[in-house]
Amino acid sequence: MANSALVSVVPPLFERILSIFPRQYIRFCFAYGSGVFRQGGVSMGKPMIDLIFCVNNSVGFHKENIATNPSHYSALKHLGPYCISFIQEKLPANVYFNTLVPLKEVDVVIKYGVVLESDLINDLLDWNSLYLSGRMHKPIKILEKPGDELDMPLRQNLFSALHTAFLLLPEVFSERELYHTIADFSYRGDFRMRFGEDKNKINNILDKQLLKFRKLYKPYLKTLTDYVDLPAEDEVDKPMMQDMSTATRIYHLFQLPTLPQKELVKYWRAHGGRRRGDAEDVLQDLAVTTKLSKMLEHCLSKIVLKSSIQQSLKGILTAGIFKSIQYSNKKIDKMKKSRVQAQT
Repeated sequence: MANSALVSVVPPLFERILSIFPRQYIRFCFAYGSGVFRQGGVSMGKPMIDLIFCVNNSVGFHKENIATNPSHYSALKHLGPYCISFIQEKLPANVYFNTLVPLKEVDVVIKYGVVLESDLINDLLDWNSLYLSGRMHKPIKILEKPGDELDMPLRQNLFSALHTAFLLLPEVFSERELYHTIADFSYRGDFRMRFGEDKNKINNILDKQLLKFRKLYKPYLKTLTDYVDLPAEDEVDKPMMQDMSTATRIYHLFQLPTLPQKELVKYWRAHGGRRRGDAEDVLQDLAVTTKLSKMLEHCLSKIVLKSSIQQSLKGILTAGIFKSIQYSNKKIDKMKKSRVQAQT
């Protein structure tokens, strides 16, 4: 079963939303973002609800969904479910989004992405794009509980987030700094943070969701007490201290997902490090360099930059020009209001 810290009771609103879709194909579903959890910062009226449907059959899901909810799709629906599924599974990030979808039945606007279960598992374990795995480093509301196939990858994704954060953080850090570092993974390098996202997004998330982060990561932190000293339950403001020994750094490096590991090895070899020897030797070299955190930041940014650009271009195709412009304008308005608020 999935981690109980992740699972919540599904409110009636979300049950009604789920009932609109071909539920027999959905293996896992979660909602995320400001439409689900309160955030600090600028109020933009009623926020859009973001959903991810993890399915066991993309063609089957889209075939029935196009028949039932044709208005959700752009003109691509006329090419049929096989084409939609090809775009979803073969183009980068492996997600197909329908955005700015009004559901008059429940008086909300939603954006939802569809991902094949095997593709989600790969991103959770390997951080191939950090697109969905990065969103799941933050609190989410589970609407359809995951099965056994997803249980281990979901857990591993959170462990990977902690190991990565420890390599980026100094010896002593606060609980908020830990969660800020983790929340930043999926935004680090995202070109939309320059042009269309709220610059205070991470702080806005933490301002209202710190307790949810604590609940999410507490079970995993408790298993890592050989590597980090945790404050007592009642010592909320007491800082954490981590072991910075070479052996511990090596341990964290070996726990990184596949793609960040590969990118680190490639970067090290390209910038004067060991050119021969296997990846294990390189990771051991990296454990003693003072530049490790900067190098890891660079590698994470590279992964996110690539996937954010590719998914945005894909979004123009899947949403259509009109909705893409409409969606971008909403993001830009939010960014402008955030800047004005920060200056006052």
